[in-house]
Amino acid sequence: MQTVFLGLLLAAVLALLSPRLQAGFSASFRKKPSLVWALPPLLTLVFTLASFLVNAFSLPLILMVLGYSLLPTLLAWIHWDFLSILALWLPLEFAAGQTLVPRPAQGFLHSVAYGIAILLGLALFRLFRETPGMKYNPPKTARDYWLPFAAFAITAPVLAILGVAIGFIPPIHLPTQPAGRMAAAAGIIFAGTALPEEILFRSLIQNLIVQKLGRNFRTLFLASVIFGAAHLDNGPQPLPNWRYMILATVAGIAYGKVFEMADTVLSDSMLHALVDWTKHFFF
Repeated sequence: MQTVFLGLLLAAVLALLSPRLQAGFSASFRKKPSLVWALPPLLTLVFTLASFLVNAFSLPLILMVLGYSLLPTLLAWIHWDFLSILALWLPLEFAAGQTLVPRPAQGFLHSVAYGIAILLGLALFRLFRETPGMKYNPPKTARDYWLPFAAFAITAPVLAILGVAIGFIPPIHLPTQPAGRMAAAAGIIFAGTALPEEILFRSLIQNLIVQKLGRNFRTLFLASVIFGAAHLDNGPQPLPNWRYMILATVAGIAYGKVFEMADTVLSDSMLHALVDWTKHFFF
């Protein structure tokens, strides 16, 4: 049931790629902006159902989730966009409320919270605010398909050499996992890591910086440093993990450049997934 629940959340995120669906929701918000206040209780209800599924329901936890979804909604309502994005991102980054969740349920409910955050971010900025440049849409041209692979051919050797040189990853080796597991992992990495992170760091953060400061290398680098800094609290090296930050910043430049060049966030998400998949199985 947990897999089904997460699959339904993913389906909701992917459904919003539809231009027709986006246009319908945006028209409803334009007609009646107060509808945006239905999002926090609706998404909190989704989390509540998930908590019952794993016997982790508690009133303090549910109230925290309601507050978590209300704050970015309020900040988006008053056009405090950067603070709204921070309010979406930072509680998840630092696992707020983890002590309220039984350990066996933490992984599942964190994934549910991540899904809710992505849905809320898309609803607030793509549907309600209709922020330009988010590129949350299906591929439009052939370039959207081949660009991630061309970028991977350039980026992967740079990341591999740099990662080994600074001691972040070991030298390359042949994979030891069965081919079926490697193939399944590709989809999991794309849906569970690459796409959500690209929506946050490219469609929301990088795009908002570009909207404020213009498109140039300075804004690309700033967005990439933010992406890199988000990895300071990740292992396996001691924290703060400067090695991970350096490598993620370099990778972020590549992801951000593909985001600039492509017509869809799916292109940089594919590059991100290819990099993570290669690191997982070959290093």
